[in-house]
Amino acid sequence: MAVESSEFPEQKRLVDKLSYEAFKSASELEVRQYLFGRFRRTDTELYEFIETLFYHPLFKSIMISTIALNAIFLALETDYKVRYESHFFLEVADLAILAIFTTEFLLDLYLDPINYWKDGYKRFDFVVLVVAYLPYIIYRNNPKMYHISGLLKGFQVLRVLKLIYYSPGMTILMRALAQTAKNVIYVLVLLFLLMFVFAILGHGLFGDPVTGDKNWTSLAAAFFTLLSLVTVDGWTDLQDELDERGFSGSRTFTIIFILLGFFVFFNMFIAVVIMDIQDSTEKYEQKLQTEKKALLRAKKLAIVKRQQDEINALLYEQKTTEYKTFDELVEEFKKTLLHTDPVILEEFCCSLPFIDLYFMSLDRQDAAVYKLQELYYEMVATLTTMMRESQQKSWQSLQSLRQKYKTK
Repeated sequence: MAVESSEFPEQKRLVDKLSYEAFKSASELEVRQYLFGRFRRTDTELYEFIETLFYHPLFKSIMISTIALNAIFLALETDYKVRYESHFFLEVADLAILAIFTTEFLLDLYLDPINYWKDGYKRFDFVVLVVAYLPYIIYRNNPKMYHISGLLKGFQVLRVLKLIYYSPGMTILMRALAQTAKNVIYVLVLLFLLMFVFAILGHGLFGDPVTGDKNWTSLAAAFFTLLSLVTVDGWTDLQDELDERGFSGSRTFTIIFILLGFFVFFNMFIAVVIMDIQDSTEKYEQKLQTEKKALLRAKKLAIVKRQQDEINALLYEQKTTEYKTFDELVEEFKKTLLHTDPVILEEFCCSLPFIDLYFMSLDRQDAAVYKLQELYYEMVATLTTMMRESQQKSWQSLQSLRQKYKTK
């Protein structure tokens, strides 16, 4: 299927990138070296080796397993008995895990030292790595520093968040949550204004210092009470306290605020988050489809180029070998082909294997038609014989009836 000229710009960039990778060209490396200026790489072989190692699926599996083990060890350290009896083992395990995370950081920084600091998640990962080293730098035997050491040790749980980087689903979710910040802020501002209005009203209606309810005596207490109402958490207890003090209109006040705060704004907040997550998921799926199409086209271009090189090599070989005609050269080349050799689908009818297969199919079709004609002739002959036999039987029966009639 031919690729139209109206492709997305992103798809075109992916095609160009994957085409270079398919042809194993060194031009991309040269462009990078040119862009780096005087900081050009001279260790191209080491760079390719580390790049292959870093993006290998086995390395990803090792990192995910390390993160899972780190989470398990952090959970075990919450038990004082386990932490006391296995202190040395947990310390060694923590150092080993920290060494693996440091190795990952160094490899990633080596591959792309400039764009590494442009990624917000990677900057956060670096900060977490630095915090993980702090407990081993400070003097933990000092009683004043022991509390700080325990606090920094607790921050090591942030290393579990590295799992987000290796999970596309969680990455999409985090990006969607980041994109929803703007819309969510608008909803929260509207909710704050609503709570402010009802806090002033509640303070005026139920906040009398003598006969009022303690939950409405100040603006801060009123906000805290409205927060409980908007989450519908214990609102019945708050309403019972108002009923005990004889505020007859309090139920109307509570119902109106719950309808506006919970059923409208709170659900609006959830709807905005869900819509942005769905939009991010669709964009991610579209990106995967674009990458898939670009990779397929790059493979096709690579196959076309290889076939062109083979044809050019055949033409050159024809001039320099003992073959007299191109047909002899093609027949000799066909003997070297395997069943596993890929065949490009674009301009398929112009390829020699397709033409050979097409003529073979026509021959088999002619043979099938000839056999069908023979079967047709045999069926006609059989039906004709059956009709003649039936006519003879009917004629004989008619003659026998006439003879019987004459004798009578």
